[in-house]
Amino acid sequence: MTQRRNFLKTISAASAAAFLPINSIGQNMKKQPMIHQVYFWLHDENDTQEFLTAAVPMLGKCKTVGRFIAGTPADTEKREVVDHSWQVSCTLFFDSLEDQLAYQKDPLHLEFIDKYSSMWKTVKVYDIAI
Repeated sequence: MTQRRNFLKTISAASAAAFLPINSIGQNMKKQPMIHQVYFWLHDENDTQEFLTAAVPMLGKCKTVGRFIAGTPADTEKREVVDHSWQVSCTLFFDSLEDQLAYQKDPLHLEFIDKYSSMWKTVKVYDIAI
């Protein structure tokens, strides 16, 4: 009977401890640095240079963006795992999830969407906690 009680105490303590990091991770995520990667497939590939030089730089000027990089697919070898189908990509670095949320409402970001969304047929976003 004593072994069973000790076993139950151990399991109970382990179960409670398992939830502690989850709570602290959830609280810390708001301050978690992150990378916001955006890939654009344009209606007309001939618009790539204009979109790269006139449109996407607006995003890098948003207040909460720490670092901004834009580019086109690298001319790497064709392999099954490499996607060269998009035309323009930009990578934005944020100090926190809160900064990225503020970016979503930034007037420049909203102007970019309003002014240039007609140029893309698809956009994909990949957010990475770092």
